[in-house]
Amino acid sequence: MQPSTYIDLRVQRAGNTATEPGNGRASRAQRIAPLQESHGGSKAEPSALRVAILDRDSGFLVPLANRLERLGWRHQILSAKALTKTLASIEVDALIVDIAILGARRWKWLARLCEQRPDVRVVICTGSSTVAERVCALRLGADDWLTKPCHPEELIARVEAVTSHRLRPESRDLEPVTVGDVEIRPDQYQAFVRGRSLRLTRREYQLIELLSRAGGEVLAREDIYECLWGCEMMRNDRSVDVFVHKLRRKLERASPSWRYVHTHFGIGYRLAGELLDSAEVHDLRLIEEGPTESLAA
Repeated sequence: MQPSTYIDLRVQRAGNTATEPGNGRASRAQRIAPLQESHGGSKAEPSALRVAILDRDSGFLVPLANRLERLGWRHQILSAKALTKTLASIEVDALIVDIAILGARRWKWLARLCEQRPDVRVVICTGSSTVAERVCALRLGADDWLTKPCHPEELIARVEAVTSHRLRPESRDLEPVTVGDVEIRPDQYQAFVRGRSLRLTRREYQLIELLSRAGGEVLAREDIYECLWGCEMMRNDRSVDVFVHKLRRKLERASPSWRYVHTHFGIGYRLAGELLDSAEVHDLRLIEEGPTESLAA
């Protein structure tokens, strides 16, 4: 097995600008955006991104590597056999992966990656797939999905989009936010209860940080989706509800004396610490444990 190659590319990247088309709607997501963007002043020049690539298609890798050289990005080609060990310690901003290489274990691997490395953005670039497969990957924590054959420039643009926080390091407020017993740490991309990590996946962390920066206000489901996924929510999409449910369960298990995520039916969700009394805590524990069956005498 050949060792993975690491190419240090020092070509200066040319600056570029991007504009977002307006849709005429001043959404809650747009009002939250200043909390995630720069608070003023000019933008700093983006530094070179560090990208890992898991793919065996030389016809795909060669033109992609050529464009990465011109951008000045550093990239590493990974071996599937040493993938788990490598990703545990590698310092990268994004991972481009052809998930078909991983075979039947691909979903288990993706879930573990997104839980253990919430700091790494994942862009899946693979062959034909079903809607169910793409939805599964995104709900497990992947940031984007691109179908081959595709142009390297589109793939690079998608990587830039999902790592936009990395390209604007001055824009994020890294001060911890405390809600009840929970401390949200942007510098670690994680949340803690009395010093113990909640082990949030990337998407779960993005959700709790977004809600925390709303200052206790209700965020509409559509606006949460727009902030986290970068596009408008399709009708009947339940992705936001799924991740709220996962986040709520982790919070209740780690801090059962508090209620954090509040549902506003027909609207959305808000985050606020609410201390429960002993009866409410008892009821929540019964719900968590599920119904019990009585034994006949």
